[in-house]
Amino acid sequence: MDTPTLFFDLDGTLIDSRGDIANSVNLTRADYGLPPLPLEDVTKMVGNGARQLMLRAMPDYEDRLDEIVANNKRQYAEHLVERTFMYPGVPEGLAELKALGCRMAVTSNKTSAHIPRILETLGILKYFDVTVGGGDVPELKPAPDLLYLAAQRMGVEVRPTDWVIGDHYTDLQVGRRAGVKVCHCAYGFGQPRGEHFDVEVQDLRDFAAYLRERLA
Repeated sequence: MDTPTLFFDLDGTLIDSRGDIANSVNLTRADYGLPPLPLEDVTKMVGNGARQLMLRAMPDYEDRLDEIVANNKRQYAEHLVERTFMYPGVPEGLAELKALGCRMAVTSNKTSAHIPRILETLGILKYFDVTVGGGDVPELKPAPDLLYLAAQRMGVEVRPTDWVIGDHYTDLQVGRRAGVKVCHCAYGFGQPRGEHFDVEVQDLRDFAAYLRERLA
């Protein structure tokens, strides 16, 4: 079996960023005289990019959405890795997958410029060949555009033996649309919503062990 290319989601897969996302949403709401939302409520709004997040968080301000999103992006950039942490097993799992010879990319709806900053701060940027995100492609997940751009930048073809690794239904749909295998990270805060996946894990080290067995 050829060594696969791995396309990782970020939020809910590699990192738990709910604290910083909720903080940025509530700082934006405060600028418009609105009370903070509970972490659980903001978590349910995440998954389709910053515009959809803020539309859900401030639905009465739809006519000022561009302004609201710009405010939120500024707030998030200023508090990027204050309440964000890696899930248990992530650095170890990435190290094992890299040792297997896998090419790895991060494909996230998060603003592109934020991704390497977060990964570098947490000490795991070294494991990834490329990172792509919001602003790099016309359509965000669940469209597979980010995956195809990452493959192009790595100089590889997308093959049925490659993998998308993610926690949310948008990630699982990307895998289905691109015709690759899908690993669902059940430890994350995403919602699979009945989407198909080939394997489900509670720890990234479990996926590394699963892949190692099949490459042996």
